[in-house]
Amino acid sequence: MSSTGARCCWGGNRHEPGQPCGWRRGRPAADLLLVSQALRGLGYGRTRPGRADLAFGLALAFVIAAAAKSADDLTLWRIFRSVRLPVPALPLKRLVLTIEAPRDVIPFRQAVRAWFGISLQTFGGPAGQIAVMQRTLVEEKRWIGQQRFNHALNYCMLLPGPEAQQLAIYVGWLLNGTRGGLVAGILFVLPGMLALLALSAVYVLWQDTGVVTALFAGIAPAVLAIVAQAVIRVAKRSLTHPLFVAVAVAAFGALALFGVPFPIVIAIAALVGWTVHKLAPHVLANGNGHGGDGGPAPLISDDALHHAQPSWRSAGKILAVGLVAWWLPVAAVALFLGTDSVFTTQGLFFSGTALVTFGGAYAVLAFVAQRAVETYAWLSPGEMVRGLALAESTPGPLIMVVQFVAFLGAYRDPGALTPWAGALLGALLTTWVTFVPCFLFIFLGAPYVEKLRHNTAISAALTGITAAVVGVIANLALYFAEHTLFGRTFTWAQGPFSIQLPDLGTLSPVALGITVAALVMTFVLKWPMLRILGVCALLGIGTILLP
Repeated sequence: MSSTGARCCWGGNRHEPGQPCGWRRGRPAADLLLVSQALRGLGYGRTRPGRADLAFGLALAFVIAAAAKSADDLTLWRIFRSVRLPVPALPLKRLVLTIEAPRDVIPFRQAVRAWFGISLQTFGGPAGQIAVMQRTLVEEKRWIGQQRFNHALNYCMLLPGPEAQQLAIYVGWLLNGTRGGLVAGILFVLPGMLALLALSAVYVLWQDTGVVTALFAGIAPAVLAIVAQAVIRVAKRSLTHPLFVAVAVAAFGALALFGVPFPIVIAIAALVGWTVHKLAPHVLANGNGHGGDGGPAPLISDDALHHAQPSWRSAGKILAVGLVAWWLPVAAVALFLGTDSVFTTQGLFFSGTALVTFGGAYAVLAFVAQRAVETYAWLSPGEMVRGLALAESTPGPLIMVVQFVAFLGAYRDPGALTPWAGALLGALLTTWVTFVPCFLFIFLGAPYVEKLRHNTAISAALTGITAAVVGVIANLALYFAEHTLFGRTFTWAQGPFSIQLPDLGTLSPVALGITVAALVMTFVLKWPMLRILGVCALLGIGTILLP
């Protein structure tokens, strides 16, 4: 081993004399626990009793020296050889990589670009948004494995609020820590927030959004095709045993035919998974694979835990910061504009709805519509329907419709502010209190959820939820299809059965034609998602020219 242009034992790379080894150009780890774990993994603590502390000290000295770029390879080699510690090239390389592994699994700028691209494609409600992340993160970029993706989705399904945005925060946290979660969550809602804010202003000024509606009317069928593809792919990967297929079908039937509340469906699925673990564990053992898509391994292994260690101290800090961030704007408007202002009322009301939106936005919109129309008179029933249509046609979570509600309510009752200033404040405050809790739930719970991934009983319960989630996404896809292809639906009830059916006389030939074209582009031509969305958007705009 030499540092004079020969190959370096640390990285196998050549470098000039006096220059630091290429493997030490990264940021040294600040968490010394990683060093200890790496040494134990290499066997220093087990095979050489009494030398683990010495090895740890030498590794720490290496970290300090590497940070100062003051040590050369030959010096470090002699230090390790002087204490007769094993120094084969491969373990040393693994050790240095472990010590200096950056906290970002992928480069942060690359992650930001990816999340921005995802944010522009989040049409179609939670089913379409989960489909976009599944396709981009699991299948195309392969930054995360299918099981890890499902595990994160299962946890998000248990939380109140928009599960798709929470999933984005969770995966962003896995890839780039806290800042990754913040960027993923913010970018996930930002395009939709800006788009709906602009459309709300357009509605107040002209109450006519025909061109924009036509644009998004073309995108909706494209999203329907993407959702159909996602349901098929997720089912193939997750339903690896007939029992899981039965759970998915039962979940779909419970939601679509019997109107069973979403939390009950998830709870029963978890109970089924736990029961199978106790009575027939071989079923779970045979059904925990990837689905075998034959591609390269994901960057984040399904069996690798995130490096953040859960602790009560950390949880206390996250809870304190999250609660202050959540409630400080509400307290500010109450202090400066009065407790009886529309802004304080909206901040308190929508903070409450953020805690009860189990099962996605559809489950809580009826409650929001009733209170906003009948109790507070912020808008009319027809305006609530138009706001929902605008929210469904813009990217981002469907619950963003509350921004439209707050915009109109504050515009009509701005208090001491001008109508436009009041509308902007009401919309931004409502958006804030609706989505900030999502960050709190993920940052608070994700370290514990990751820690419990290898708990067999909990993993079994979550496996049951994974199967049920396929049925949930299929039900959401059905709902989206009915409202995309038909102008009106009605409820058919017979005994215990209650199902939402489309009025066949309101079938939109234009929507049907664009949907067929999108299905051909997706399944036959296998075009990229952005190309499909672009072509369908142009087709939607072209419908304005039709008589």
